[in-house]
Amino acid sequence: MFGPMETGREASEFDLRLLEYELPAELIAQAPPTHREEARLLAVDRVSGTITDRRIVDLPGLVRGGDLLVLNDTKVVPAKFFAMRQTGGRVKGLYLHSPSPRIWEVLLESSGRLRPGETLRVTKEGQSALAIQLVERRDGGAWLVQVEDRRSAETILAEIGWTPLPPYIRRDATGQPGDAVDRERYQTVYAAQAGAVAAPTAGLHFTERLLYQLRSRGAEIAFVTLHVGPGTFKPITAERIAGHVMHSERFELPAATAAAIHAAKDRGRRVIAVGTTTVRVLETIAQGAIGDRGSAVALAACSGETSIFIYPPYKFRLVDALLTNFHLPRSTLLALLMAFAGADLVRRAYAHAVAGRYRFYSYGDAMLVE
Repeated sequence: MFGPMETGREASEFDLRLLEYELPAELIAQAPPTHREEARLLAVDRVSGTITDRRIVDLPGLVRGGDLLVLNDTKVVPAKFFAMRQTGGRVKGLYLHSPSPRIWEVLLESSGRLRPGETLRVTKEGQSALAIQLVERRDGGAWLVQVEDRRSAETILAEIGWTPLPPYIRRDATGQPGDAVDRERYQTVYAAQAGAVAAPTAGLHFTERLLYQLRSRGAEIAFVTLHVGPGTFKPITAERIAGHVMHSERFELPAATAAAIHAAKDRGRRVIAVGTTTVRVLETIAQGAIGDRGSAVALAACSGETSIFIYPPYKFRLVDALLTNFHLPRSTLLALLMAFAGADLVRRAYAHAVAGRYRFYSYGDAMLVE
């Protein structure tokens, strides 16, 4: 199932079947390990093709002095909520962002047709907690709603929301008894900028101790922000990979990080992206800012939205190594990984991980691809 596939197509027509693999359901991690650093780490060498079983605690010994690790400091908000219609119908909601005070953009799911002007009562543990009025229907199940509460969205959601876990992590939708644990563990220890509805999961393995050990080995740490949206879970359904419509996510590159990347590139040191979300920021800003020899010729602080879609045969401009979790079949994240390491090597690594009973997806184990 994981061997090389002969397709007869040109390299530019990447075969989507390469993104498919079989995964036993019991390997999908349903809870985090007791301690963040307990995760396993599959070390993959792109040059030699070797695959080695390690652990996250080994990471400081795998970095080199001068390496720059770039992490995504987005913060997951408890964006999932439940509401009731005046008819008694139940509505599932997911907060996306707040374009202006008291206005939210949300995803709503209801068995009946929702209508502009309708008022929903958000409930928490059976109690009415907030009124929202439907203002405008948008594409893909999204709505603009007006919120009666004048406080910030982050403050309100801290009271009425649930952790927006991925659909493959099973929880009791009515009670969610594990939400206190998920609020802590589905969040990086360095999360700072609120706005994500999904965690940058490669960062979930880090602790303050691990960050200290990395710095002690001579590595530098820098941060970018990319607010992960629900589109990260959207599978590729197009017949050809170029036909997939990529979701857009908000990002920010601070001046200090731009300077650190500039220095690392000019000195020939590695830039290690922690997570595919970090890769998306770095490769977005690299377009037009990186010289042919890899030097950062015009790198500066910036922010905006990116819909970059990375798949073979993409040429990476900034990222030299990648720490990432294991990804879903037919996902844009797996396509990005194959662009970085090659489809055959990634398929071998995934076959090794399945045979070795690694834990997959958000709460699962990790890969270091150098």
